Amino acid sequence: MKRRIITVLAAASVLALSACGSGSPSSTGGSASGGAAGGGDLTKVSVGVIPIVDCAPIYLGSKQGFFKDEGIQLDIQTATGGAAIVPGVVSGSFDFAFSNLISVMVAKDKGLDLKFVANGASTTGEKGKDIGGVVVPAGSSISSAKDLAGKTVSVNNLSNIGDTTVKSVIEKAGGDPASVKFVEVAFPDAPAALANKQVDAAWILEPFLSKAVADGGKIVSSNFVDMSPELDIAGYFTKADTIKNKAELTQKFTRAMNKSLEYAQTHPQEVRDIVGTYTKIDEATRAKMVLPRYRVEFNKDAFKTLGDAAAKYGTLSKAPNAGDLLP
Repeated sequence: MKRRIITVLAAASVLALSACGSGSPSSTGGSASGGAAGGGDLTKVSVGVIPIVDCAPIYLGSKQGFFKDEGIQLDIQTATGGAAIVPGVVSGSFDFAFSNLISVMVAKDKGLDLKFVANGASTTGEKGKDIGGVVVPAGSSISSAKDLAGKTVSVNNLSNIGDTTVKSVIEKAGGDPASVKFVEVAFPDAPAALANKQVDAAWILEPFLSKAVADGGKIVSSNFVDMSPELDIAGYFTKADTIKNKAELTQKFTRAMNKSLEYAQTHPQEVRDIVGTYTKIDEATRAKMVLPRYRVEFNKDAFKTLGDAAAKYGTLSKAPNAGDLLP
């Protein structure tokens, strides 16, 4: 069950490059306790995030003062993924947290009453220029998603957003997703696994996707885009109780987060710069990597497509209702 709750982006090996070296949450400013901050008029709000590019907007929003303007003192805490973040929200250690859509769908499917309050990151919508893709080594006979049928494909975690979207695009292209053997390979190790022919293809996220292509790999599917060019990948969520009992605080957090997303989308260089303050991704890599699209609104049609696929391939027991999970 633990693997099914781990967020896809969490296991990206950006984490290996991040300042967070262990699986336990770490704070970037103060404790996780609630209540008024030292200034007297700010409410301390703990937010669990993953130290990856997708979370840049909340750091930018904090720097720009968007949360302070809403009377919030952010206590950003980093963790290695949903295995720590989802339970952290449930237990109350985090007021809000970041996770990919499938991980929260899985938690909801298991009876945890969680709901998104703000978007987090979306596909660029551009084939061949997205934050993730399925890559094959140079000289491979695989030229399309359909050709992946019967092959061995690596993902960072099984039963999550990676294999769910890859299965969907294979079937969409006319291939048999049930014939694919999915294996777990961490994103940093995927380019080497391809080069050594340990796998036929690998699903990889940035910044490792760019490395795989630079090493001669070829993208045969931009699986997020191929599933839906409007696919939202992750967002900020909390408990339904928090939304009900702390309605004003939730609204303030959402307003500040939305403003942060809009700012990040229109200031890409500032996104690249601030990523360097909470990860160890070097400047040259930050300059080249593809950034996700940051937007306020969730696309409900794309959400349904993703949820239906997760149910079809057994990641969920049933397709989720967008109204139960989206703002």
